[in-house]
Amino acid sequence: MRLPSKAIIEQLCQQFPAGTRVELVRMEDAQAPPVGTQRTVLGVDDTGSLIMRWDNGSGLNVVYGEDVVRKISE
Repeated sequence: MRLPSKAIIEQLCQQFPAGTRVELVRMEDAQAPPVGTQRTVLGVDDTGSLIMRWDNGSGLNVVYGEDVVRKISE
């Protein structure tokens, strides 16, 4: 896995600040929550992953460059 640059991590922090609501579009993991599951972003780690706990209780992070989420309109 190639780690994102500091500039990309800063961009992710601006795009997905803590409190941003997202919906899962795609996650290739056997334990992934179902597509459409929603959650609030808690933060972004130094690998570019979005840190969160999904509304269904899952604790999987959204991995930069692998998983896809979309922002939910406020």
